[in-house]
Amino acid sequence: MPNDQALMIRDVHIADRPRERLIKQGAVSLSNQELIAILLRTGTREESVLHLANRVLKQFEHLHELKHAAIEEMTAINGIGEAKAVQLLAAIELGRRLASKQTDERFTIRSPKDAATYLMDDMTSLKQEHFVCLFLNIKNQVMHRQTIFVGSLNASIVHPREIFREAVRRSAASIVCSHNHPSGNPAPSPEDIDVTKRLMEAGSIIGIELLDHIIIGDHQFTSLKEKGFM
Repeated sequence: MPNDQALMIRDVHIADRPRERLIKQGAVSLSNQELIAILLRTGTREESVLHLANRVLKQFEHLHELKHAAIEEMTAINGIGEAKAVQLLAAIELGRRLASKQTDERFTIRSPKDAATYLMDDMTSLKQEHFVCLFLNIKNQVMHRQTIFVGSLNASIVHPREIFREAVRRSAASIVCSHNHPSGNPAPSPEDIDVTKRLMEAGSIIGIELLDHIIIGDHQFTSLKEKGFM
């Protein structure tokens, strides 16, 4: 038996091997650890692939944090080389795109809570500030979502030109803007309010309304519209 196959199945009874269980019982029957083990394929000389998969999960504490993992974070784990890291990140990104596509096709923004719900899972655990825009049609359905920039929010970085150029290109009827506070506190800063007012003014001139600016914190949000800043 080739060495890499031996490493993959060592200490795992044949009836419990992840690949065999997936074939017989379906992917939904597998744990997070087993799904990661299938993607990794092999362990190391010192440990089985299931033990390696378990260490990957422990490194990121919560499964959703894997969505934002960088390749450098993956390869920093003992036993995860570049090839394994690429396999994991590719699978994670594919899953994210599938989930996003399914949501985009049916999601309508009727309230600040709708916008926050749409964005919360992806933005609540980000380590840096991300400024994201939702471009809506006349029915307030999400046509497109785009990260405009990453970094600390200030009026000079968030320029209306970049946002409304995309809105015009997408023939958007309106937009919703959002950014996260890595501190977890979604209270608006003076910079947040200033940026919002500039975007409102620009939208009014162009004829594309800014419906809201949502600030995402630690599983909570603030709507600048609800707070009376719009």
